[in-house]
Amino acid sequence: MTRRLIRRAVPLCVLSAGLVAGLLPCATPVAHAYTGIVRAQAERGPSGDELAQGAGSSTGRLQADGSLSDIAGLSAKDIWAVGQQNAWDLWRNQGIITHWDGSSWSEVPIRGDATGAGHLRSVAAASATEIWAVGDGHDGLPYVAKGTRDGFDRVGVPQLRTGDWLGGVAASSGRVVAAGSRDGKAFLLSSGGAAKGTTWKTGQGPEGALYGVALAGRSDGWAVGDTGSGPLAMRLTAAGWKQSGLPEIKGGFLRDVYADGRKHAIAVGGVYQSDGGISPLILEWDGRHWKRVTPPERRAELYGVTGDGDGMFWISGYDPGHEAEGFLLRYDGSRWTTLRGQAAAEDRRVRLQAVAHVGDLTMAVGHTLDGKGRYIDLVERFGPPPAEDAAVKAAPAAE
Repeated sequence: MTRRLIRRAVPLCVLSAGLVAGLLPCATPVAHAYTGIVRAQAERGPSGDELAQGAGSSTGRLQADGSLSDIAGLSAKDIWAVGQQNAWDLWRNQGIITHWDGSSWSEVPIRGDATGAGHLRSVAAASATEIWAVGDGHDGLPYVAKGTRDGFDRVGVPQLRTGDWLGGVAASSGRVVAAGSRDGKAFLLSSGGAAKGTTWKTGQGPEGALYGVALAGRSDGWAVGDTGSGPLAMRLTAAGWKQSGLPEIKGGFLRDVYADGRKHAIAVGGVYQSDGGISPLILEWDGRHWKRVTPPERRAELYGVTGDGDGMFWISGYDPGHEAEGFLLRYDGSRWTTLRGQAAAEDRRVRLQAVAHVGDLTMAVGHTLDGKGRYIDLVERFGPPPAEDAAVKAAPAAE
């Protein structure tokens, strides 16, 4: 979320949910990617959790206080991540778009924009030639960018105005949708058809804000957030966007959603507790109703969710009981598995703010916070080792 408070009045629901969901720097700032990787080849810890082997950490030579907020993948060699660096600087924070080609990360520039992007919160990949990112602009307007590996361009959206806020974006071949807030109400921005990316429509929902959005088809999708007092979900059908009924959960909010077709979706977030803590909130859509499901971790903060399109889901977040380790949950509809990165020797907190799954690779992004209050961008990989590691293992030993 923006750090220039003079730009806009922040709705209370956006502010409070942002503090727990990684949208504000005072809780979990977000920015660029690094080259260190965690490879999780399942090893059981004392509690039965799966531990990631070969944990690594690197800064990727970024500027100070960088983190990643979102990730999207087309293949194991075509993955995108966005966020910001210099997250604490009111005037110099810089939105970052970075690409993984299967062996390394490289920053992809935004061309010809004198004002520049601030915090980029969300990224979506419709195809290799159509990547979208949204967040804040330094000119006080929400930021929308579109591009490829060759570079990005800011997209002009005449309907956007000062005070609007965008938290999530989803894209398919036929539609792109961004979700956020306007004047204290849920806000949706969309474009589709032959004029996709050039002609835009806006819509508003009930009081509150939307943080995550997912598409299951051209006329089917979900956007989630909160009303200020409870979770909020809106559904896209051929008739447009409409608020969906949810279980009544006082103090609840939803941070992200993944749609596994028209009849199955998972939304994740949290519930504020009277002691100031947050308990996890997971809702599952069965094609007719949303129902609450109970994860094994009762105090974890949940930020991002993805799936394989075949009923398996991965959820990223932060576990205060194991704060030095990366934390993922894997859910197949009936069974939960906790995945953890190896704990580092130094004092740190690890927050994984988003997760993507492509092929047999699961990759999560976020940041670490060290004992001196410094943020370092983080990528953790839960899947097969990189190609170069496999090649080393396959090579004959020297005599």
